[in-house]
Parts: sequence; structure tokens; C-alpha cells
Amino acid sequence: MSQIKILVVDDEARMRKLVRDFLVKKDYIVLEASDGEEAVDMFVENKEISLIILDVMMPKMDGWQACKEIRALSDVPIIMLTAKSDERDELLGFELGVDEYISKPFSPKILTARVEAILRRTSGALAEESLSAGDIEMDISAHTVKVKGKSIELSYKEFELLNYFVVNQGVALSREKILNNVWNYDYFGDARTIDTHVKKLRSKLGECGEYIKTIWGMGYKFTVE
Repeated sequence: MSQIKILVVDDEARMRKLVRDFLVKKDYIVLEASDGEEAVDMFVENKEISLIILDVMMPKMDGWQACKEIRALSDVPIIMLTAKSDERDELLGFELGVDEYISKPFSPKILTARVEAILRRTSGALAEESLSAGDIEMDISAHTVKVKGKSIELSYKEFELLNYFVVNQGVALSREKILNNVWNYDYFGDARTIDTHVKKLRSKLGECGEYIKTIWGMGYKFTVE
């Protein structure tokens, strides 16, 4: 893990230090940039960067433009930080290919957990043998699911969709991101494919189907309450 490089981009030195200190404790190598232009230049020079934490409001070049320029070069995971909580900003972030969107103020521990979750998904590491969330238990190797101790039958895609939801608990997921990760292709049509699968999955999960929350106009979030 010591070889994993993370680029932290924020015009506030105090914020960069706060994030850096938590990431360094996890043995990540942390690079810093104070504006969008510096971030793009640094990314071009350091192709080994595995993830970018990118603030929105910055001088010279804001986070949106920096994201666009980096996305033209790479699919490196990007977490956007913003002081705004406007849903339109969040939707714009997903349209630009942002992997996650976190509003300030935030818990550095939560941010670190999100970083680790994204890196697990993108590192190609072996999946966990089993997963659990609330009353749902998944055996990944056997491709089986139990709800409240009782086995249920899921199709291959329903299983993969549930797996993706459980791994990304608490994360707002756009339909495009779900399709790209579960179906493994870029999807440019309507959202009926994923909505149909979510409807069937909810039905088969019974009461646990309530874990899958709809985010109107954007996608879904899996939360166990």
C-alpha cells in the first residue's frame, strides 16, 4: 500500500494538511496541489497517481475544469470536495465522471474510508469471500444470498448488482456508474435496464429491499438503517 499515490487538491493549506495527515497514517504517498492548473500539471507528470481528491472552488482553474481535463487523459478515480450541498452540483460531478462527491465539512475518517473503498474497487484486488449488510448475507465464491437466514434465488446480474450496492454502502451511485461497473459498458440510452433490475432485486429481498433508496433524478443509495 505504501506505493499508492494520492493527489490532494485544495487551495486551503490547512485542509490539505488535514487530509494528508489522515492518509499518511494509512501509508499512502500524498502529493499536493493548490489549484486546478497545478493539479493537472502534476497529474501529467505523475502517471502513477492512483486517486485524486479534488476541491471545487479554487483559483486559476476550478475543480470542474480540472476534472474535465484529467478525465480527457485518464479514468483515475476522483473524489470531489465542495462546500456546497446543491444537488445540481452533485449531478454535474457524476456527469463529469466523478467517482464520489463529499460535501464540506466532512469527517476525515469517513473520507479515508471512502478512499480505501474506491481503491479496493479499482485495484483489481480479489473480492471478499463473503459480505453482509443488515439481514443480508452474501457468499461471493458460491454466488449465494441469504436474507434473514433464508436463501433466495438471484439472477447473475441481480447478484452482481446487490454485490455492488453492498460494497458501496452509503454512497450515492448514479445510474451511469452502476451500469458501467455492473454491466461493464458505457450506457447512453434510458435508465430502464437498471430500474427494472432494481425493482426485481427489491422484490426478492423482501423487507430488506428498503435498504435500496432511490435518489430521484440521479440513481440509488444502499443504506442499512
